[in-house]
Amino acid sequence: MALLDVKGAEVRYGAVPALRGFTISVEQGEIVALLGANGAGKTTTLRMISGLHHASSGTVSFEGTDISRLSAHAIVERGISHVPEGRRIFPQMTVLENLEIGAFHKPHVEGAKLDEVYELFPILKERRKQQGGNLSGGEQQMLAIGRALMAQPRLLLLDEPSMGLAPLIVQTIFEIIKTIRDQGVTVLLVEQNAAKALQLADRGYVLETGSIVLQDSADALLRDDRVRMAYLGEDIGK
Repeated sequence: MALLDVKGAEVRYGAVPALRGFTISVEQGEIVALLGANGAGKTTTLRMISGLHHASSGTVSFEGTDISRLSAHAIVERGISHVPEGRRIFPQMTVLENLEIGAFHKPHVEGAKLDEVYELFPILKERRKQQGGNLSGGEQQMLAIGRALMAQPRLLLLDEPSMGLAPLIVQTIFEIIKTIRDQGVTVLLVEQNAAKALQLADRGYVLETGSIVLQDSADALLRDDRVRMAYLGEDIGK
């Protein structure tokens, strides 16, 4: 049984379909990359899984239970955390307050989990009394991931974690994502840097205009001419 299983899902914005016949699965312990151009439906996918949008048809199952109609709050409680595109931290609150919000429904684990997050992101411990809005872009991304981890997820949804960050910081973020997986958290990753994503991931899906058009191991997708041309910027004719 897959940890996450989405079957035949459709999401609409009014009359416009954002996802159509959408089907993916994520196994426990994997990093799975979801690739696609802007507007393909990647962010909608994560918002559907985390309960911010509900599918009009199809199912979203987590650990064998249909969560398609659950609220976002209930889905967090079941073990799915979502790091949205743009980080969405609370800029007027301190780093510590941002992290504490991540554990709002599990206050009994807050202290122990906070130590784990600080071990993963030492800079957040140094900055814990600073306002989130005063952090650098990379530090804000670490804070957003740390806040999501405070809920003790079994599945972490990451939406464009490298966006707007310097290459050195991107490398650090991707190393941290691997560490998170090695610590037992499964990851579904939406990422504009397709090469980086596939180098990190176990498997990948390619999404076009709301439908999955390609799926394979990450290594196979890195070698696929269609992926190399469309997402890796390679000219196969050379």
